[in-house]
Amino acid sequence: MATSSTAVSHQPLAERLRPRTLGEVIGQQHLLGEGMPLRIAFESGQPHSCILWGPPGVGKTTIARLMADAFGAQFITISAVLGGVKDIREAVEQAQVALGQGRRTIVFVDEVHRFNKSQQDAFLPHVESGLFTFIGATTENPSFEVNSALLSRAAVYVLQSLTEEDLKQIVARTLEIQAVPAIETVAIDKLIAYADGDARRLLNTLETLAVAAQQQKQATITEPWLLKVLGERMRRYDKGGEQFYDTISALHKSVRGSDPDASLYWFLRMLDGGADPRYMARRLVRMASEDIGLADPRALRLALDAAEVYERLGSPEGELALAECVVYLAIAPKSNAVYKAFNEAKAFIKKDGTRPVPMHLRNAPTKLMKELDYGKGYRYAHDEEGGFAAGERYLPDGMAEPGFYRPVERGLEIKIAEKMRTLRALNDAKKK
Repeated sequence: MATSSTAVSHQPLAERLRPRTLGEVIGQQHLLGEGMPLRIAFESGQPHSCILWGPPGVGKTTIARLMADAFGAQFITISAVLGGVKDIREAVEQAQVALGQGRRTIVFVDEVHRFNKSQQDAFLPHVESGLFTFIGATTENPSFEVNSALLSRAAVYVLQSLTEEDLKQIVARTLEIQAVPAIETVAIDKLIAYADGDARRLLNTLETLAVAAQQQKQATITEPWLLKVLGERMRRYDKGGEQFYDTISALHKSVRGSDPDASLYWFLRMLDGGADPRYMARRLVRMASEDIGLADPRALRLALDAAEVYERLGSPEGELALAECVVYLAIAPKSNAVYKAFNEAKAFIKKDGTRPVPMHLRNAPTKLMKELDYGKGYRYAHDEEGGFAAGERYLPDGMAEPGFYRPVERGLEIKIAEKMRTLRALNDAKKK
């Protein structure tokens, strides 16, 4: 019996646009493209248990459904948020019935990290016996959230946020089936910025706009009308837009300027505007390397720890760890000495010739190489007084001392500068 157009129009937009084949999937080409891991798995004819790890709205459920279709398998979905052991037991019973009929089963567990250890363990014997293929979907790092026993029996595939081009393709498909009225280009850009790589958010927003446009007899979705309808749901700035980068610039400069209050203000402005906390965590790691460096090496470790805490806790609890990092970075002593040294050395190497490694610094693992004087005359620093081979040279022959690294007189680099002066004096004394 044919489905009426009215019935179809009442389906959620996400369901109407759900891919029916691998070729219709938008994004994730690093997994689904020709010769890529998941494409190979689909074409193998043999399903295997796996974990699909990625942010919301990137196609985890769709890929699991397509895998079931590809293998003609029964597809059973369990929500770890709403389900429990009873649902697992029912899935086992359905899989046993299907097996008796010569049919495979795929059990898909959404938000698998929400299941506790005993619930996750309940899948193990059935995965091992081959009763069903297990596919778990998670937005959290499976290394922390999925039992090691279950994780060892499943391949992990990392899905990525959809790109702007991916999201534009989704908008185009929506327009093709006339699910929404015409949309101005600037309004499409706003929608894509708001979606932030999440196809589900984009489709739900488009559906909201379609209903509002029909009620208000709006023939074209313009930017002013879009902002009016969505109101506070829209970003206060576009990700990738000028204001976004102005704000992150203000945060970075406030941290560099050692103002904790201003740093917290801009940090929370970013979060309030919808910035991804993971993006913020990456920026903090960069600040620790670029602006604090060896003046306080603990800053980099603290930034990495804050990023890990956020991965474990998510929002909003994990954001506090990022805020703690922001304050620490702001009050830490500052040095860009390593950053400058790195860039100077990089620029020097780019324009300089390829200088040979001095013979005494070369490795000599074979008799022939030793006969050719590889490593001859090398002084083992640990055998020298103070663990320092005074006067030894480590740069290529004929190359002047470049002086790339110049520590500042702040924080730990005060001690580093003192040590460098001491070692330089020992070298100079040896030359005399």
